[in-house]
Amino acid sequence: MLTEKQKMISGEYYIANDPELVKDRTDCKRLLHRLNVTEYVVSDNTRAILQELIPNQPGNLYIEPPFHCDYGYNITCGDNVYFNVNCVVLDVAPVNIGDNVFCAPGVQIYTASHPLDAELRRSKENGEPVTIGNDCWIGGNAIICPGVTIGNGCVIGAGAVVTKDIPDNSLAVGNPARVIRKLNGQQ
Repeated sequence: MLTEKQKMISGEYYIANDPELVKDRTDCKRLLHRLNVTEYVVSDNTRAILQELIPNQPGNLYIEPPFHCDYGYNITCGDNVYFNVNCVVLDVAPVNIGDNVFCAPGVQIYTASHPLDAELRRSKENGEPVTIGNDCWIGGNAIICPGVTIGNGCVIGAGAVVTKDIPDNSLAVGNPARVIRKLNGQQ
């Protein structure tokens, strides 16, 4: 039998107020308070906090506070990942971010979702993983929705709402986001 945490990470319906998950979110909030309030200025202390908050990263993750996430341990970052101020990552399911990814202010990455059925929604929720490839730039206030994969070498325009996968080397803009052209000489 799977725990609620295992169900959550695998994308199944789970009970969010499960004691283990409540504890994990509380622990995360304590780390976020240290990052966003106590330290605030990026230093050796903030790097140590980030390593504890988001353990699945090579150590050169750079986050400009304030930053918010649900758990932290469901976020995996490659080399040279940057989050500017006011970014949010709802990481109830895995968030995989490649190398050299830059997120402008206010970027929001959502894996969390809820059932459309009202009765089920009262007690359960679920999530779908998000993947962002290498060498991407996510513009200010862009929203990446649950289950989306953004390919390598993409640019997501400011304010875009990405509801579907974006192929490699694409410029995607708008709400909902659509590819308006290829990048890097791609046809």
